[in-house]
Amino acid sequence: MKQLFIEETPKKIGQEVELYGWVDSKRDHKKIIFLDLRDRSGIVQLVGDERLRKISSEDVLYIKGLVKTRPEKLVNPKIKTGTIEIEVKEFKLISKAQALPIPVNTDGYEIDEETRLTYRYLDLRRPRMIRNLTLRSQITTFIRNFLTEKQFIEVETPILTKTTPEGARDFLVPSRLQKGKFYALPQSPQQYKQLLMVAGIERYFQIARCFRDEDPRADRAYGEFTQLDMEMSFVEREDVMCLTEELFTKMVEKLFPEKHIKQIPWPRLIHKAVMEKYGTDKPDVRQNKNDKDELAFAWTIDFPLFNKQTADDFFYGSGKAKFAPSHHMFTAPMPQDVPLLDTYPLKVRGQQYDLVLNGYEVGGGSIRIHDPKIQQKVFDLIGFTDEQKAQFQHMLQAFSYGVPPHGGIAPGIDRLLFAILDEPSLREVIAFPASSGGKTAVMNAPSIPQSDQLKELGIETTT
Repeated sequence: MKQLFIEETPKKIGQEVELYGWVDSKRDHKKIIFLDLRDRSGIVQLVGDERLRKISSEDVLYIKGLVKTRPEKLVNPKIKTGTIEIEVKEFKLISKAQALPIPVNTDGYEIDEETRLTYRYLDLRRPRMIRNLTLRSQITTFIRNFLTEKQFIEVETPILTKTTPEGARDFLVPSRLQKGKFYALPQSPQQYKQLLMVAGIERYFQIARCFRDEDPRADRAYGEFTQLDMEMSFVEREDVMCLTEELFTKMVEKLFPEKHIKQIPWPRLIHKAVMEKYGTDKPDVRQNKNDKDELAFAWTIDFPLFNKQTADDFFYGSGKAKFAPSHHMFTAPMPQDVPLLDTYPLKVRGQQYDLVLNGYEVGGGSIRIHDPKIQQKVFDLIGFTDEQKAQFQHMLQAFSYGVPPHGGIAPGIDRLLFAILDEPSLREVIAFPASSGGKTAVMNAPSIPQSDQLKELGIETTT
């Protein structure tokens, strides 16, 4: 591959180089034309003659030129290539650009978000967005390397799966081969990763795509998101928390050296006490909340296993139940609280742990139920009908063949990066996010399918 990234050019003084990129700006000094050429690694100044006059901003350009040291008084310390410039020997206009509908040389915060998402392929040209996507890639690479060294196995689980009442509305996908039946897009790989523990994988992870039909907000994307999904056998709550803490502490030290973690080890906050003190189970415990470089990680633990069921708990129960799981229905009760399941369920504490960063919940996990009898008891307490219980028969059957105690956690990659960078919206760290109205950036999805497609699926619409 002959392409040289712009950031590498200061190492090539006195040599001819070939570069490709976009024209960031142009300065015409009659006989001498200055262009700033940009690729995702940076910007470099080009110096040429009148032949460059036809070149405009955002044109895609190829150049061959000589790397020269700038005069000392013209050095630009603000950019990586500020000590050099390139004398253009040859160039080729690869692609002409029309005037852009949005500027790409600013941070972009001043531009209407709907407009930015409409032209997301242009919006992503701005250095801030390139930085965010680069950091996101570095995070997932770091995670993979860290966990692989800890003898975790990365396993992909299905995207087309089964609808089960897990906490949010499912996205349904009609089956062409089995008309009248539907797949569901996974809200998380929760059941699959527990089945992998039954399979003897023992240490599993994946960078998982998850799908939930929930209303969007600043710290939650609509429709789909990405999480680090981890599950381990033969562990207790502290094992999972300590591993997660080690992972993210080392990640921050390597990828975000300008940031400082407020307290190590991370504090453990008891749910009841933290609610009384802060009025929330995800408090911002930074000393100075205006300090964007301070990261206050914390754990919230000892959640109640159940909350009182409300009208919003549409996915649980037959209408007679009084309880809804505060995390999900696979969370194990604290061993000493198991007898309370039969007497005072609302006093039962769950083996749940939430990861909090600067006032945001960036991950949640728990030790899981591995005793089928306790799982059945929890199903009964949340009011599952026989039909709803049948939707989990595959889990109960698998657990009858020897299941290890196990637990895990699922930090959100989007929300973690959003919180670390202190961005105003989760959409600032996602390449092609959905808008607040649920439309997918650029593609204008969802859209109306063709009538032949619906006919093939055996579906009729009423609107």
